[in-house]
This record gives sequence, structure tokens and C-alpha cells, in this order.
Amino acid sequence: MSNKAKNTNEKAMQEEKFIDEIISANEGQRVLSCIQCGTCTATCPVSKVFGHSPRQIFLMVRNGMKKEVLSDLTPWVCASCYKCTVNCPAQIKITEVMYKLKRMSLQNKMVTKESDTNLFYSAFLNQVLKYGRSYEVGLMMKYLMFNHPVDLIKQMPMGMHMFMEGALPVIPHKIKKLNEFKKIVSHAIKLEEMEVRGN
Repeated sequence: MSNKAKNTNEKAMQEEKFIDEIISANEGQRVLSCIQCGTCTATCPVSKVFGHSPRQIFLMVRNGMKKEVLSDLTPWVCASCYKCTVNCPAQIKITEVMYKLKRMSLQNKMVTKESDTNLFYSAFLNQVLKYGRSYEVGLMMKYLMFNHPVDLIKQMPMGMHMFMEGALPVIPHKIKKLNEFKKIVSHAIKLEEMEVRGN
């Protein structure tokens, strides 16, 4: 077999593996049932900032375009409102598929450079693990200071207003039984990691 033929076969196998990885997951079972009607895009509140629409993403999945799909902006701007899922005539769990694609992009280190939402998620998770609840001041300081320092300055007037209204506590408050909570979250993270690895 020539190198060209061998490379073609390897590419075809990788594409097939990618498709199987999507449709074998509970949330992706009906992806290949997409009828390309565009209802998802029409009902989406953030469709104007898509990289590709969900129906285009599903078409790319069908064609085994792993790199293009996992490095796309769309999953990271998903508002998780579930309007697409509720209105999809093919009953595709579109929002859940977007979550799946985000996990896969992290696993394969293909996260788009057009968004740093994953950094926000990480900062948020760290705050929740530390206090058992969201601590807005710490979250914004950690996320904005290191990623968007100019935006941090812009947000200060609103932050001060919220503080004066008593809506933004400066001192974090930990929940009761924090250690038990951390065990639950750690277990959930392990389960997610197992799912990502396909175990």
C-alpha cells in the first residue's frame, strides 16, 4: 500500500472514530438525524456570534471534520437556554451536544482562541470549591485581572454601585459542611473526566 493510500485510510478511520464518539454518547445519538432546517439558529439568542450554526456543526460532524468542529467558537458562546433543544423537530439534544463538544475540545487541546470562556469556567470552579458558593469579587478579580485588566477597570463603577446597594459582599462566606461539598464536587469531576476519556 502506498503512503498516500495509507494516509487516506488513517484519515478515514479518524473521521469515523470522531463521528462514533459523538453519536455513541447519550446526548449525541440523534445528531445524524439533523434535517438541516435551521430552527436551532432561528431560535438562538446568540446566533449572531456563532462560528458556525448548530446545523453546520452537525454537517461537519457527519463529514468527520474533528479539528474544525472542536476548534469552533459556537459551543463556547452557547447560552444554554435550551430553546434549540425544545424546538428541534428531530429531537436532537443540541445544548447537551454543545457541552459534549466543549469537553472534547478541552480533552484534545483544541479550544478556540476566539474565546476564553474555559478560563472563566476554571476560575468559577476554583471559587466554588474554595467557598462552596460563588464569590463574585474574587471571581472577577481572578478572571478579569489576569485576562482582561482593562475590562476590570471598566467594571469598577458598576461593582461599586452593587457594593453600596449591599449586593456585592467583599468578604467571602463559606457554606457549612464545606468538606462534604468538596467531596461531592470532586467525585462529579472524576465522573466527567472518565466520560471524556471514554472509560
